[in-house]
Amino acid sequence: METNLNLKIFLVDDDVFCLNLYRKHLENLGYTEIYSFENGLDCIGRLTEKPEVIFLDYEMSSLTGTEVLKKIKRFDPDIFVVFLSGQKNIIPAVNALKYGAFDYIVKDGHQFENMTKVILKIIQVQELMKHRAPNIISKIISLF
Repeated sequence: METNLNLKIFLVDDDVFCLNLYRKHLENLGYTEIYSFENGLDCIGRLTEKPEVIFLDYEMSSLTGTEVLKKIKRFDPDIFVVFLSGQKNIIPAVNALKYGAFDYIVKDGHQFENMTKVILKIIQVQELMKHRAPNIISKIISLF
């Protein structure tokens, strides 16, 4: 599997230090289309730029991560949203997945490794969706 370094990635966290660490990690992996936001409203306002992946902090001051997730999914359900959170409790993770998050990463010292793993999973899912799409189209065409 080839890594897609052209992914457009949004980072959303009200902690600027974390934002810079995440950005640096992704840049070190070779990603270049990375956009950072210190709050959910700014991220939501830029969804028309069609991000493919959004790493979203679970606890933010203006809008919660869950509120932002719901708005993202209403705008485009195909955006992969991954929560980054200091919450180790299972309930926030379950809620995140219930509302459409692709994954939930705990900020525990392994978040960078886990970010890398989840991006690879997303690329795999994208590849599967590409291979599956022609089959759906051919089935639709065959109906006519």
